Amino acid sequence: MPFFWKPYKSDATQFIESLKQKDATLERRQREGRGLLWDRAIDRQALTEYREARVPQQPYVYQNKG
Repeated sequence: MPFFWKPYKSDATQFIESLKQKDATLERRQREGRGLLWDRAIDRQALTEYREARVPQQPYVYQNKG
């Protein structure tokens, strides 16, 4: 391998790295945003109740049972 060889970085990776260099708080704000939407505690009791209350769908939805 030649001594001047550099590992390849895609355009997207370079763009994200440049954004992070320009704005030092970007990564912290991303983590806060993730915390708002994804990192939540799961209410196991409510989840169990939702699954038990689910009504199975008929094979053909528009046909009546009769």
